[in-house]
Amino acid sequence: MSNLYALVLYYKDNGKAVTKRASYDLSSFSFFVRRNVKEFMEFAASVLVERTEIGQRVSVKEREYRCHVYVRSDSLAGVVVSNIDYLPRVAFALVSRALEQFTYDFPPGGWPGISPDLSYPPLDALLAKYQNPKEADALLKIQSDLDETKFVLHDTIQAALEKGELLDELVNKTDKLRDSSKTFYNGAKSANSCCTLM
Repeated sequence: MSNLYALVLYYKDNGKAVTKRASYDLSSFSFFVRRNVKEFMEFAASVLVERTEIGQRVSVKEREYRCHVYVRSDSLAGVVVSNIDYLPRVAFALVSRALEQFTYDFPPGGWPGISPDLSYPPLDALLAKYQNPKEADALLKIQSDLDETKFVLHDTIQAALEKGELLDELVNKTDKLRDSSKTFYNGAKSANSCCTLM
């Protein structure tokens, strides 16, 4: 199941959001509604960019979707549309990486004149990489590894405790067997002492 649906970059020119680059993964939607979904995402993203102040990060929830918007101080903006479970911290990291890549590929002075082009391989690669946030985000990967280690450690401790209980039972049985052996030995000794050999 897809976690991310869209990654769109804008230039905020005098308060108006102008699309520069975009990448979409709408494979989880029916073929017949993809076009409408894409148009709705484009519209919602551009409205959010226009309403977000420069230098702000905003997350907006709409039903089972969430839009993460970041407008940098240089008027370059990015929007990620994800499902509701996608972590905002990771979404904003994706937006920041996409904006850095765009800035690297296109000098800031020429942003207003760049025509929109939906084909931008670095954006497609980022969208694909961040589909699995645990693989893309180092902090989530570490947290996942820690959770797994904690689970294994818990099982190991549980097994050690169970072994300890088994050892305690074995020691108790050994003590009882030793006491029974002593009683048997004393009983046999006293029984043999009344009998003499002739």
